[in-house]
Amino acid sequence: MESEIEIRKLGPEDAQSFWQLRLEALELEPQAFTESVEEHRKIAFDEVAGRLSGTVANGTFVLGAFAQNRLVGMAGFFQRQGPKVRHRGLIWGVYVQRDWRKHGVGRLLLSEVLRLARALPGLEQIHLAVGTDQAAARRLYSSLGFEAYGRDVHALKLGEAYVDEEMMMLRLKD
Repeated sequence: MESEIEIRKLGPEDAQSFWQLRLEALELEPQAFTESVEEHRKIAFDEVAGRLSGTVANGTFVLGAFAQNRLVGMAGFFQRQGPKVRHRGLIWGVYVQRDWRKHGVGRLLLSEVLRLARALPGLEQIHLAVGTDQAAARRLYSSLGFEAYGRDVHALKLGEAYVDEEMMMLRLKD
């Protein structure tokens, strides 16, 4: 199935597809994302298009995984900009539709994010947070070289339930 997948940077023209896939992610996996469905529904396509206009060169981008020209997965990245934190980047919003899981789509997406991020000037570390109950995601991140460095207890609250997050980092330089 990997051969059927195209990975590319999303642009403003992908705003509607991205918005829909993000909504699906928030509805089906609310424990995996900081944003709520209600917050997402308030975001206009124009605003999403603006967010997708970042460039790899400026360290802000979202990649999409496409199967038969349909968006089935996504992963975002941004490099912090201040002089004291420019050495740090963050992966966010990783999601693959259920029918496409266990087919290497997440690995393809993240491998491309890492390939592009490694070329950014001054980047030394890439961080992410993953729910402690997200075993498959944690295994994938670990297999790509990410290491856990802490736990954010009660990072998210859904109703009366809490989600702890594991903080992970990939060192590009020691």
